[in-house]
Amino acid sequence: MRGFALSALHEPPFPARRHPAVDRVAAESAGWARDLGLVGDPAGQRRLAGAHAAELAGRACPEAPLAGLRLLTDLINWLFVVDDACDDDDLGVDPTRLAPTVAALLTVLDRHGDPAGSAPTDAGPLAVALHDLCRRAREAQRPALLLRLVSQLREYLLALLWEAANREHRRVPGVAEYVQMRRHTGGVRPSFTVTDLASPARQGPARRADPALAALDALATDLVCWCNDLFSYDKERGLAPATHNLVTTIAGETGQGEEAALRAAAARFNAALAAYAERDAALAAGADDGVRAFLATRRDWIRATYDWSRAAARYA
Repeated sequence: MRGFALSALHEPPFPARRHPAVDRVAAESAGWARDLGLVGDPAGQRRLAGAHAAELAGRACPEAPLAGLRLLTDLINWLFVVDDACDDDDLGVDPTRLAPTVAALLTVLDRHGDPAGSAPTDAGPLAVALHDLCRRAREAQRPALLLRLVSQLREYLLALLWEAANREHRRVPGVAEYVQMRRHTGGVRPSFTVTDLASPARQGPARRADPALAALDALATDLVCWCNDLFSYDKERGLAPATHNLVTTIAGETGQGEEAALRAAAARFNAALAAYAERDAALAAGADDGVRAFLATRRDWIRATYDWSRAAARYA
């Protein structure tokens, strides 16, 4: 299936870049995950190492200071652990089973990384690690971005309950519903925000709310998620029930077979990529430093996801 994605998806027309400290940060983040208990057994450690979070982060954030690259890598590793717990370890098959974990993590988010606080003692390693991520984001002293990050992580956690309810009822959502919810379940938006945290403060909240930038941000999120869906489809179709993939939702809504749905999903990605490049070029003309930084980070993320997915053992 990876061969189909490679042949069917258009390559993003943005330069590929990579942070020089990827290997160092990979080792440090693996130690962070191990020390906090996110992965306790050798199999889990191998699974997380094989996801190569630092490689993705280093391509998405190629010019970040070391602390920023570490924070992004640790966030991606945390998201991978949550994703694996829901998809592979059955935490996400029943909303009543998932709800206590989500509630504990929401409690952590409510504290906004307050260094005087700590994660709930009974919340487990996921909560301890999340508190550490929020505390370090708070240390950047950019409160608007901290509030955005906390809000996006809250949306991510609540969207996991939507996924669990679909799995419980073996429900395949419609395409429009899936596209909207995928923007939250993919963990892309908090990853974008942590990338912004690693960049100089050049953009105020008012400019960030510009409708044209907001629309481009949503489209960048879609591209990252849909690229992931195409590359991961072969693995996910072996799960039962496989309800959360663009290919599956297209097949369910249109009645198309697998091959036709794959082609339709690839065509949707390619059309969105062309539209993105056009809008990006229009916004880049005469942009100020803040908009240029915004555009650069989203380009890097789109390109990084494509390049990382081509070799990701996570989807083999």
